[in-house]
Amino acid sequence: MSSPCKRREMDVMKLMMSDYSVELINDGINELKVLFLGPKESLYEGGVWKIRVELPDAYPYKSPSIGFINKIFHPNVDELSGSVCLDVINQTWSPMFDPGSANMQIASLGKDRFRSYILSERSILPQILCVADLLNIFEVFLPQLLLYPNPSDPLNGDAASLMMKDQKQYEHRVKEYCEHYAKKENVASPTLEDSDDDISSNDISDGQSTLSDDNVAGEADP
Repeated sequence: MSSPCKRREMDVMKLMMSDYSVELINDGINELKVLFLGPKESLYEGGVWKIRVELPDAYPYKSPSIGFINKIFHPNVDELSGSVCLDVINQTWSPMFDPGSANMQIASLGKDRFRSYILSERSILPQILCVADLLNIFEVFLPQLLLYPNPSDPLNGDAASLMMKDQKQYEHRVKEYCEHYAKKENVASPTLEDSDDDISSNDISDGQSTLSDDNVAGEADP
């Protein structure tokens, strides 16, 4: 097996050679920013997010930290920091796993059965969804996170509560956040991270929005 340093370099190179837009932070390979598109057939389809990835010194034996820089309304993503719960990532992270089999396993279960596993049997997730490198964070982990949110273990309590109590209003709120925070032209702007996050979640409520299309969230701190 390759050394951790070599593995880190290989995984970053693999990600950069993919179709994703990747930006190295401070000319190193420990911190990255990657553009991620909302998965098709999801509430987040059409949205674009800039994802911050931080690789720990123990990578790949320790999973990376992941955060959404521009805002997203999702039960398992902290709205203020954009962080994805490390416990969720760790459940699916394996440094020695054939990531190509993950999508096959998900497909074999079927959408409804896979969703039931996430909502009620999360302890078996490592058996059915293992992420083994950086590319598969964006090919497997994040798409499944957005397709199958888990309101029973939330980082965003408001999103989880709304999802369980009023699915229609929850879907409206998700799409509204996509419209105001995840437009391609805003996310691609170099001023995204310098913007003041002066918009509160109260500005989007009950289907009424007072936001302008130019407002985006500040940088996440995973």
